[in-house]
Amino acid sequence: MLTIYNTLSKTKEALKPLVGNHVRMYVCGMTVYDFCHIGHARVMVAFDVIARWLRHRGYELTYVRNITDIDDKIIRRAQENAESFEVLVERMIAAMHEDEARLSVLRPDIEPRATGHIPGMHEMIQTLIDKGFAYAPGNGDVYYRVGKFVGYGKLSRKKIEDLRIGARIEVDESKEDPLDFVLWKGAKPGEPSWMSPWGEGRPGWHIECSVMSTCCLGETFDIHGGGPDLVFPHHENEIAQSEAATGKLYANAWMHAGAVRVDGEKMSKSLGNFFTIREVLEKYHPEVVRYFLVSSQYRSPINYSEDSLKEAKGALERFYHALKGLPEVVADGGDAYAERFAAAMDDDFNSPEACAVLFEMVREINRLRDTDLNAAAGLAARLKELAAVLGVLQLEPEAFLQAGAEGKVDAAQVDALIAARLQARADKNWAESDRIRDQLTTMGVVLEDGKGGTTWRLAE
Repeated sequence: MLTIYNTLSKTKEALKPLVGNHVRMYVCGMTVYDFCHIGHARVMVAFDVIARWLRHRGYELTYVRNITDIDDKIIRRAQENAESFEVLVERMIAAMHEDEARLSVLRPDIEPRATGHIPGMHEMIQTLIDKGFAYAPGNGDVYYRVGKFVGYGKLSRKKIEDLRIGARIEVDESKEDPLDFVLWKGAKPGEPSWMSPWGEGRPGWHIECSVMSTCCLGETFDIHGGGPDLVFPHHENEIAQSEAATGKLYANAWMHAGAVRVDGEKMSKSLGNFFTIREVLEKYHPEVVRYFLVSSQYRSPINYSEDSLKEAKGALERFYHALKGLPEVVADGGDAYAERFAAAMDDDFNSPEACAVLFEMVREINRLRDTDLNAAAGLAARLKELAAVLGVLQLEPEAFLQAGAEGKVDAAQVDALIAARLQARADKNWAESDRIRDQLTTMGVVLEDGKGGTTWRLAE
């Protein structure tokens, strides 16, 4: 039985799809005004693993992840760049897809954009007005009445009374209550806008996801996910809007990825510890970054540091060393390992425990190399099958171990020197063999001799 930790109930619950074997999952995606950072990578990879495991387990999955393509940050950045918001958005979406592809993140089934659902937003907002949950003060804005929704704060465990303390109303706002939030913003000069029943304007942030999720997945769906910073107010407000509009439960389960800290501190541009995915991938192989992210349980906080990335690189090297030089065969054996791997993933997608099982398989593969090469190869193929669920170990071992050699050594020269050394060893010319090894060492190349032949990698 697959269990999921539900942020709403604060407990693990068995996954029971609302309709047959079909799991419908919506995840809040990126606001595309800049390049994605390592925190975005955490969310991308976390829900990619979740999607992969659900499909591996035989569920029919519809995975929706939205794009916010209009908001204050997008408008401000476009103005700073002296370009249209549409041009900025298209460039940043393309960059996001490039980053995802490098991290082996599979694209969601549906990727709706906020600007493609403006009429649906108008419809939901009007429904909320008709039911008394929203009001238009006449200045082009429309606000949601937080105090009218019974149960506001049930996801974040916040109380309305506590939230009101310290809440402020700006001079130009026409709210009835400081906690009320905007559903539709009246147009400002020079900003993109759309005609609405309340005049020219654009949507508030929260209404976007309520409309896109219910449009793509129905009024009630199985899983709603996102980053840790979205629990309040974004997801709390989504619940209030959606359930007030439909009169139904919005999402059966809520899942949130853990926060990324950098050397123990919160990531922020002001602290100078803010890294885009592109900056990180300039220093580390994409699979190293992905393994770093999946080696922690998706909802646990994770600490980004040089040491953490080096540990991830070392772990992957151990895996690939175990896989190299083995013949390509059909996966065979390892049923007990596969069962334990599945038990870990069924327990709220416990990927670190699943990785521990993979390491046990590596130890067994290395043991079998000396006694039964075919058995080692069969188990290695099983290892790769399981690791595919985590999105790792799908490269040729040499391709990973020699990654980064471009521009540092001439691979053809290295291969020629290895061939010459092998010939010297065959001729029992040990002095020449040692000389060639020393030459390669000077070049920063580490040789590894095994039953499958000699392979090489760059020294640390």
